[in-house]
Amino acid sequence: MNEVRYNWLMSAMKDMSVQQSFIFNVNPESLHTAEPEKILKDVFGYDTFRPLQKEVIQNVLDGRDTLAVMPTGGGKSLCYEIPALLMDGLTVVVSPLIALMQDQVAQLEAVGVPAVFLNSSLDWDSYVSACDRIVCGEIRLLYVSPEGLNTERIRNVLHSSNVCVRCITIDEAHCISEWGHDFRPDYMEIASVREQFPQAVCLALTATATKAVRDDIIMQLKMENPAVLIASFNRPNLFLEVKMKANPSGQVESFLNEHKDESGIIYCFSRKQVDELTSLLKSRGFNAESYHAGLSDAQRYEHQRNFINGKVEIMVATVAFGMGINKPDVRFVIHYDMPKSVEQYYQEIGRAGRDGLPSHALLLYSLGDLHKIRFFFTEKDNPAQAERLLRGMIRYAECRSCRRKALLSYFGEVYDGKLPDSCCCDVCAAGPLPLADVTILAQKFMSCILRTKERYGASYVIDVLLGARTSRLLENGHDSLTTFGIGKELTRENWFELSSTLASEGYIEKTDDYGILYLTEYGRKVLFERAEIKLPIEFKKHALKKSAGIKTLSSSGYDKDLAMKIKAWRRRKADEENVAPYVIFGDRTLIEIAKAKPHNIEEFMQCYGIGQAKAHKYGPAIIQIVDSSS
Repeated sequence: MNEVRYNWLMSAMKDMSVQQSFIFNVNPESLHTAEPEKILKDVFGYDTFRPLQKEVIQNVLDGRDTLAVMPTGGGKSLCYEIPALLMDGLTVVVSPLIALMQDQVAQLEAVGVPAVFLNSSLDWDSYVSACDRIVCGEIRLLYVSPEGLNTERIRNVLHSSNVCVRCITIDEAHCISEWGHDFRPDYMEIASVREQFPQAVCLALTATATKAVRDDIIMQLKMENPAVLIASFNRPNLFLEVKMKANPSGQVESFLNEHKDESGIIYCFSRKQVDELTSLLKSRGFNAESYHAGLSDAQRYEHQRNFINGKVEIMVATVAFGMGINKPDVRFVIHYDMPKSVEQYYQEIGRAGRDGLPSHALLLYSLGDLHKIRFFFTEKDNPAQAERLLRGMIRYAECRSCRRKALLSYFGEVYDGKLPDSCCCDVCAAGPLPLADVTILAQKFMSCILRTKERYGASYVIDVLLGARTSRLLENGHDSLTTFGIGKELTRENWFELSSTLASEGYIEKTDDYGILYLTEYGRKVLFERAEIKLPIEFKKHALKKSAGIKTLSSSGYDKDLAMKIKAWRRRKADEENVAPYVIFGDRTLIEIAKAKPHNIEEFMQCYGIGQAKAHKYGPAIIQIVDSSS
């Protein structure tokens, strides 16, 4: 891009009346290596690229098909937005949800980038206007759904004589793979569209993809000699915690009381659970709303927009909510029930802390969740595949060592352990457990497994130990066993704790299908020899404090009074522009402004996330607030 052209672009962005009309006409062969960095700073307001962003961008500019696996919050959108501004022609972004398209277009417009979406949310006049702008060459980025891309109307627009499709980007690309956790048949049509534009480079982006999924994405999209770039799956700002369920609604309420005035998502397995929990939270005074497929389109849209715009703090939802939600200030994600796979879990917890600030992921886990999940396996085309994915999730939930290490290991990454233990997960924050002599308790548990002929899971074995007179137990005659009722010294939760520890230490194992317990050779030897059994276990419950060793926002050293004034102004400005507050700028930028206290436009532009368009649009108001607070 020559200097004259670039300077004209920047002056055009200062004049907001022509903000939507500037157009890049660049020969990619003339690009200089510094140009992506210049766009990064002057348009988007960032000083440096995040891991892999520069490499992905350069591949796209070089015209090489690329598959990039980057964590949620890792900056995937810049990987196609910056090339779209440096290449002549149109970048088509295939995006799964209407809300995601709207958010991304709003954020691009806020920094002066001409972008549109085409979907059912537009009235006819707006739809035609957007198509006209594309055909006239005004638009750099077009967002469409996979099903929309396959319509004759949109294909006609893309084949217009004035339109040159230079890049086809597939967001949430794991949806094209049957090996993935969120397969969507509509994504299968993307390959046929690719064939119509053989000169367009293809960029596939996802946050969750094992090797099998990556290989499938490449095959389905017919990518030729693609670059495969995999960023670290580690999200160091996320604190990972798993708790056995014991009064789950009470556990959620306790957690929320420790995270007052914070935005978060609570995932439930069913619509009924969503409605019941939402009603309970509202009755307790929490600002919560629901989201699931049983609500009308209008209700879902209203609830989602209120959450994105900060008018609702807590969204209680099924998995129908969240893909592509571009809300950076989500501070926590709670799983009220076990997810179906590690991929699903990783993607959903990735919706917290996209701004890089400390955030919390809490999973409530019980064996009852597994029965609910497996009940629906019969409706799947591949129950064996579903069971394989679920077993991976069970291993993560029951692991008794560093959860971050276990999570990264699932995706084939070795954790380098650079975080302080207290910032990592609940296991590390609690510290190493002392070895406890549980010989008698372990003997009771393993004996009960043998007495019931190694045919049952932990829940049934514990029922026998506690003397529960369930119909199933009585029908089997197990109330006459010598182990019936001999384990009342422990609570049900503590017996589950012992079962998990015995499994992790190699005394017992579970079958892959229904979690039936059986003794290992080592376990049998120890039991029959009546050897001493010491395990790293502590039955007394420990409640982690909110911070759990993570540096919180209150310790960041910024002017809190100034931050509150800027936040109030941001809320008013967002309402005025009918956008989410983070479209104006995010919490990280807000905090940095409250630290730096800029007194002129140049100083304001040094703050994180402030490019030229936002500096000239919002700078005068922010500087006035800063000056009046001095």
